[in-house]
Amino acid sequence: MDEGTVYDKVEDVVGCHVEDAVTFWAQNVNRCNDLLKLSCALAEACPRANGVFGKLDFSKIYGGCFSEDKCWYRCMIQQVINNEKCQVLYIDYGNSEVLNRSDIVEIPPDLQCPTVAKKYRLWGLQIPADQNLNMFDQGRKFLSSLVFEKRLKIRHKAKHEDGTIFAQAEDESIDIGEQVARAGFAEKWMSPGNTEDAEKREVAVMQNEHGDIKGSLPLRRNRSNSLLYSMPGGRFDLVASRMKNQNFAGNRMFAPKEKTPASLSVPDTRLSRIRPDQNLFEEREGLRRENVTLLQKQKELELKVRQLEHELEVRGNAKEASRKTAESFEEAQRTCIGMKMTSLAAKMKALKGVRCKNKKNCFEEQVSQAIKVVTEGCLTVPCSLEKLRKIWTEYDLAQDRIQLCRNVDERNELITKRDEVQQNLYSAVREFILEVDQLPLSERLRTLQELSASLEMVYGQASEADDSEDVFQQFFDWKSIKMKKLIGVRGAVDTALQILADWFSDTLMCFNLMSEASSDLEEVVVKADEILEKVELAICEELATDINEHDEAEKRIIRSAYNTVIHKICQEQNMIAVIQNGYLASVEFKNHAEEWLNRRPDINNLLSIKKTVKSLKAQLRWKLVEKNNFEESDDYSELEMTRMKEKIADLRNRVLEEVSKEQEEYEKLIYLVQKWFPELPLLYPEVGFLNYMKTGRLLTHSLERDLLDAEPLKELSTKRPLLCSEMQGQKVLLKGYFVDVSSEAKVIERMAKYHRAWDQQKEKSGLLQLLFLLFCKSDALVYLVVPYYPGASLGAFQADTPLTLEEALKVMKGVAQGLQTLHGADIVHGSLHENNIFAVNRERGIVGDFDFTKSEEQRAAANTMNVGTLSLVSPELRAGQPASPASDMYAYGCLLLWDDKVKSLLLNLFCCNRLTAEQVVRDDCFLLVDGISVSPQPDEEREPCEKLDWEKTVEKEMQLTEENGANPAQ
Repeated sequence: MDEGTVYDKVEDVVGCHVEDAVTFWAQNVNRCNDLLKLSCALAEACPRANGVFGKLDFSKIYGGCFSEDKCWYRCMIQQVINNEKCQVLYIDYGNSEVLNRSDIVEIPPDLQCPTVAKKYRLWGLQIPADQNLNMFDQGRKFLSSLVFEKRLKIRHKAKHEDGTIFAQAEDESIDIGEQVARAGFAEKWMSPGNTEDAEKREVAVMQNEHGDIKGSLPLRRNRSNSLLYSMPGGRFDLVASRMKNQNFAGNRMFAPKEKTPASLSVPDTRLSRIRPDQNLFEEREGLRRENVTLLQKQKELELKVRQLEHELEVRGNAKEASRKTAESFEEAQRTCIGMKMTSLAAKMKALKGVRCKNKKNCFEEQVSQAIKVVTEGCLTVPCSLEKLRKIWTEYDLAQDRIQLCRNVDERNELITKRDEVQQNLYSAVREFILEVDQLPLSERLRTLQELSASLEMVYGQASEADDSEDVFQQFFDWKSIKMKKLIGVRGAVDTALQILADWFSDTLMCFNLMSEASSDLEEVVVKADEILEKVELAICEELATDINEHDEAEKRIIRSAYNTVIHKICQEQNMIAVIQNGYLASVEFKNHAEEWLNRRPDINNLLSIKKTVKSLKAQLRWKLVEKNNFEESDDYSELEMTRMKEKIADLRNRVLEEVSKEQEEYEKLIYLVQKWFPELPLLYPEVGFLNYMKTGRLLTHSLERDLLDAEPLKELSTKRPLLCSEMQGQKVLLKGYFVDVSSEAKVIERMAKYHRAWDQQKEKSGLLQLLFLLFCKSDALVYLVVPYYPGASLGAFQADTPLTLEEALKVMKGVAQGLQTLHGADIVHGSLHENNIFAVNRERGIVGDFDFTKSEEQRAAANTMNVGTLSLVSPELRAGQPASPASDMYAYGCLLLWDDKVKSLLLNLFCCNRLTAEQVVRDDCFLLVDGISVSPQPDEEREPCEKLDWEKTVEKEMQLTEENGANPAQ
């Protein structure tokens, strides 16, 4: 032991493994995340890693597959038992076991990092030299009860050369070492140097007293429970206890049993008593067997009689059936011609229907026509498109270089090159537009869309097309063979019908008394049966030939042709879309080029507006000073004060009007910067284009807090400065945020991201609009200007005049739309509650903004709001998982908890697989607010804390979700 290394380092650890009464392993509480990362990295790397071969390195870290859970952990070799087995130490947990070489692998260098678990020895204690193995086990279990899975405070005292740390361990106010010594499992030692002697004495005692279990001792000593996340030791004690029970039971099971010898002889006196009855018993047994034989014969005879009776009955039924058949045959003979003609007429009617039907769909004629459309009328790519793409790429590259340039001379040269490329692009655009104007894009696209829709109605959704180039040829070959067969069958029917018609003509001549032609009636009549039979056979064959029924091989041919047709349709549609997009972009560029030909936009109008704003602000400041002075003067007059206030209000309105114009001018110039002239921020840095774009077009330097007639809202200003003002007839709220150099960029980035999400859909976004961003010159504050809706929060309405069901559905649908907008922009609100939702005019719901100085996790951690008895914090957040869209939807479900009409929706918001905001917006209960009016229910205005029966069901769902530890965000 390095006795000179004594230091007062204090750390918090959690015990994970106990070796003996004074030695244990523990993990620093701050290394939990490292442990999780190591587990993930090992789970990914070890299954693909190389096994170990040759001589093992005792100083190297390997990956070992733990026998209990078959997961991978870091380990070091302690002992090579033989060529196949090694004893390893799991360095991040402290326990060890014997592994096969096949369960040990090499791990990457980045996982060769220091151990997570450390070995500690209680300071000032040693195991007595005369301690037996029973006391040793009891001491180990006693220390395990004190440190296992307990958070301990460790004070380092010294460090042994093998890495063991001598320390004082405390659990709150309990000294672990004193408890062990008091229990008699260890004794005090005076010098750290005695530790090695004590350890040697330990081993000697154990070897002398228990030599018969020497081989199994290391495994036994290493079997202890571990932390919840300490997998390699997780089930050691349980397994050990089970094995002990099994071994004990086994010993009893295989213990020798005494056998009592059975007596195999009977005394002669007993035999003498049995012999008189022996003859009687044998006689009775013979009679019994004879009786059984007779009964068996009786049963066989009865069965035979029943069979004969059944046979007679069957013969009688057959005779009766034959008689009826004969009578029916005689009747049929009398009506033979009539029946044949009736049957033939029915088959002819069916044949006409089949032929009429097959005219419309003859051997997949729709596919044939589709193949013709996609192969013969296919549009080709315009020749000028490739040239246009190439020049446009050069143009975009020139624009990017200008945007990234910071050198003035180089910038001017890049602008000149860009203008040259722009001229070339203008020529290519004109050529492309002229060529595309000659193409029937709209008509062709409409034809393809109609063709695709009609095919999908018949054949369903298409799958991936085959790579074979002769798919269409295979289809037409198959169709040709089928058509030939059908033509042959139809020809046979037509021939047979013509013969029948000729026979009818001959028969008519035979029965025509006025005809002078002679004919043999007997010969004509004899032919009747043969002709009718041939006609019937021909018709039946055609009826049996169903052109709409195909075998598997034919279905594959048809399906392949259909998939290829759809694939070609999609390809051509994509090509048309590319051409149309290029055409629109070309037209826009052409108009721009003609508008800004040989000139560049200037900022004179913007500068003029800024100058006007500056002048008006100066006048406003002077008037404010004049007003303050006049209030304190002796010549105070109400009339004059009213005039001053009117003048101040007029100046303030004019400033706001000019600021609005300034924003409009900024929007125009920013559009030109982003689209056509990236050099404007470099040419006019004084305008601040980059800062304006960086803040999501919120920042304005023309407005100042001191120039606004802002009143502080003390009742709402619990966390930050809040001021109320009015801008152009609209009440606004100035929300102050304290920022410094390090946090300013992050706060502005969050505001800009939120504003961009709102800007995508404006009023339809379901979010509170951000109007302006002001910087305060006097202190480290930024003010965010938002609309002010006093008394319009959901909490205020529900406390004063609760919303009706129809109003609440409209409001909550808007809230769901707001959450959908945020989640679509990858923003988690994390602070949704009833005071942060506004019911504008009792029908439009919007989601309020949040504290932009905090991250999603910080906002979620600070949210302690409740609705009645329900907490808005989801189970996974309480379990320590990060905020997610699912946790927002949980809070939304709590706020939605007011009526049975939304029962099914709520159950889907409180379960493990929660609905997304997009799915909630499309829920059936919200479809009512778009069309069907819902009548208010009598108990609609119930108290907030009143519980419905199904609310208890919801609470049980939530409790079950929390107990299972499910993460709805996954």
